[in-house]
Amino acid sequence: MDYNFPDSSGSYGGEGISGSGGFYSGDNSVDINTSNTSSKKRRRKDAGGGEDESSSGKGEGELKKENAVKDILSSLMLLDEGEKQEQNQWLVESQHDQKVRVMNDFGSGMQTHFSNLDESRTKRSRGSASAVATAAAGLGDSVQTGNRGGGSTSTAPPQQQRRLWVKDRSKDWWDRCNHPDFPEEEFKRAFRMSKATFSMICEELDSAVMKKNTMLRDAIPVRQRVAVCIWRLATGEPLRIVSKKFGLGISTCHKLVLEVCSAISKVLMPKFIHWPDEEKMRGIKGEYESISGIPNVGGSMYTTHIPIIAPKTSVGSYFNKRHTERNQKTSYSITVQGVVNPRGVFTDVCIGLPGSMSDDQVLEKSALYQRASMGLLKDVSIVGTCGHPLMDWLLVPYTHQNLTWPQNAFNEKIGEIRGVAKDAFARLKGRWTCLQKRTEVKLQDLPAVLGACCVLHNICEMRNEVMEPELEFDLFDDEMIPDNNSLRSAGAAQARDHIAHNLLHHGLAGTSFL
Repeated sequence: MDYNFPDSSGSYGGEGISGSGGFYSGDNSVDINTSNTSSKKRRRKDAGGGEDESSSGKGEGELKKENAVKDILSSLMLLDEGEKQEQNQWLVESQHDQKVRVMNDFGSGMQTHFSNLDESRTKRSRGSASAVATAAAGLGDSVQTGNRGGGSTSTAPPQQQRRLWVKDRSKDWWDRCNHPDFPEEEFKRAFRMSKATFSMICEELDSAVMKKNTMLRDAIPVRQRVAVCIWRLATGEPLRIVSKKFGLGISTCHKLVLEVCSAISKVLMPKFIHWPDEEKMRGIKGEYESISGIPNVGGSMYTTHIPIIAPKTSVGSYFNKRHTERNQKTSYSITVQGVVNPRGVFTDVCIGLPGSMSDDQVLEKSALYQRASMGLLKDVSIVGTCGHPLMDWLLVPYTHQNLTWPQNAFNEKIGEIRGVAKDAFARLKGRWTCLQKRTEVKLQDLPAVLGACCVLHNICEMRNEVMEPELEFDLFDDEMIPDNNSLRSAGAAQARDHIAHNLLHHGLAGTSFL
């Protein structure tokens, strides 16, 4: 529909009022009345001289009367003509004003229409949120009213609108696991720990992982958040399976795993993985000496490799030559170096160095090496593997051929101490199955995940959580021996020979001469 609005000259396009050729024109009506009057005068003159003659014979009084009548008629005609002009002018002005009012009303109506349209769009965008808020407020008021009135009065519950932005997923499995009547053995089989240990972890992480409810949705409870992470680490199942078990989206489960692992590493690691003080170190030395007969042993060290997907950058740094040769398949890994006490609890960890590095290179990059270089391991010896160098504070087995009896005795006892660390890593990988295969976690997020596994391992070991036999993992020998493992300390070699001699001749090596 086209609408014509007045231009600068005051005229309108299309049908309407115009100064020329419009509905009314005052000039045309004047011309018509003037021509009629002149024709009447000509007819009187054409009547001939009879009229004039007769009129000449009349007296002056009659002439004056006739002239007066003519003047009156002329005046009446002029008045009539003026009245017609005024009437035409009034009609023109009234129609113009009416047109202006119509157009003004139309313009204001269109402006109101578009204003209402914008307002309705804004209201629709807020409709869902306001409906949910109103429903929640009405429900709270009804409950409060019922409580104040002793239940005598009640209001109808508000209609709950379906939240279309949340996909309905079944949480039956998690609801059953979280129920107090859920069997303890099944819970432990699923989460690798008892209900009491799980509740303790949730309490420790409550302030770090808890989220507040919003007007649009309720936050995921802390227990469910922690359960998603622990079950994922324990089973190593794909995220789509985790999503089905807990009734959450796949991306939500992935985000929860990373958030909880980060919280465990930041909050719980300082509490459960730390170097022992002097009193605890004396107890550790005593336990290791009772096992092997070797004095001043403060820990057993081992380095394992965690398989990863080939990274996009620095691929060669993470290439694992030994695993590739054994598996006949290109393998990439990152390292986890750990020192454990006689109970298999980690007292020091170094996580995330590339898998192409040998054990001695990993050691040199660790905080343990820096601590020893600063003289903080006085009167403390750490037992390493064949991939570590012999140093004043680090005991390693003899690796050359044609060993003597004392050297064989030393290697036998050192092997028992090394077995403590190796068994601890076997339980670590057996309890947290995600460490046995290549993970979907990005390389930059993997240290937090591995740190969380080490912390959870310590918690389970400290609380005497027995691992099921079917979860035992056969940790293959993944020691990365350097090409040239030269002797770094002559004094350390003499100390090792002295220890080997004492073990043999004091009957502590399990070997006797016949």
